[in-house]
Amino acid sequence: MNASVVGRPGPRALVKSVADSKIREVANPFMADAEIIRLWFGEPDLPTPAFICDAASKAMNEGKTYYVPSLGVPELRRTVAEYQSRLKGRPIAADRIVITASGMSAIQLVVQLLVDPGDTVLTTSPLWPNISEASRLAGATVELIEMSVKDGSWTLDTQRLAEAIARRPKVLFVNSPCNPTGWMMSAAEQKVMLDLCRKHGVWLVVDEVYERIVFEGGLAPSVLSIAEPEDRVIAINSFSKNWSMTGWRLGWLVAPTDVIDDLAKLQEFNTASAASFVQWGGITAIRDGEPFVAHQVERLRHGRDLVHQRLAAHPRIRTTKPAGALYSFFAVEGMADSLAFATQLAGKHKVGLAPGVAFGPGGEGHLRLCFASELETLSRALDRLEIALGR
Repeated sequence: MNASVVGRPGPRALVKSVADSKIREVANPFMADAEIIRLWFGEPDLPTPAFICDAASKAMNEGKTYYVPSLGVPELRRTVAEYQSRLKGRPIAADRIVITASGMSAIQLVVQLLVDPGDTVLTTSPLWPNISEASRLAGATVELIEMSVKDGSWTLDTQRLAEAIARRPKVLFVNSPCNPTGWMMSAAEQKVMLDLCRKHGVWLVVDEVYERIVFEGGLAPSVLSIAEPEDRVIAINSFSKNWSMTGWRLGWLVAPTDVIDDLAKLQEFNTASAASFVQWGGITAIRDGEPFVAHQVERLRHGRDLVHQRLAAHPRIRTTKPAGALYSFFAVEGMADSLAFATQLAGKHKVGLAPGVAFGPGGEGHLRLCFASELETLSRALDRLEIALGR
């Protein structure tokens, strides 16, 4: 062995201790297989609308390709503030908006802002794994409040939640509508959460990426509708789902003004900013994109209904009808290893689903299917799934 490399430091042990994405474990070996029906990622199959692409292209052609302020292009911050104020029914000032290079980047910024090694981050479960793993990478302990299915719907035990918040974690992180379950917090549950976090001095971080993708009622309830500007509340959002912009990597967060300068500092040392011309596309998406959002939600409603009808009719499947988001999260009788099953399903039956274990211990025994595709595509995928499961 070369003496110069003896004892060479390696990556942090904490990085090594964090598991790989189990969704990627299933997907990566089969990404080049043209026969696979890809329903493993949370991604609409519609391309980004041309009017958004044209706006970004126009910005590039006009020379809007330089560095921009760390907090985001001022026009986009104002546009997001106006949009959020309209949705929340109360003023959201532009100086509370931070434009980020994706919703995931927003999560990373919030974790870097709030979480010290040894802190506790409280989340519900099952839940999108990036939230808990970002916290673990910061050295936090992640405590899970396991949700359960009651009367055909995913349910949060508010008594258990209250007991956990009373132990004073640093952060409570909630995603509503939820990836993967489709659970959506009620306004009453949000008030309970906010009151408990105020009482115990806990930061409340809400992932509202799916707030527009709601199938009854038009819009998900939001903590921002009841929180005061100075409350320890941060809301995370993204352009990815509503406007079919997953590859653009553009998001935002709403935070109290007294932490905005710190977020600007963190942004500078992470990505500096989202790409300038991408931000101009985001302005057009919000200003001109309401018809597309309405079309997207209606299309997803049909996909949800088809998938739910087919899954609920299968004797080995237990499922719920999601209130929002893009996913059906269903249990399969007799499936003890969802990772192995999902891998076999992709390799042998050519349908790609996410393994439930990817979403925490409470997800084992389940699979997640993204229904943001054409009905014909969903029907073919369900045919293959039924063959795999048998009768």
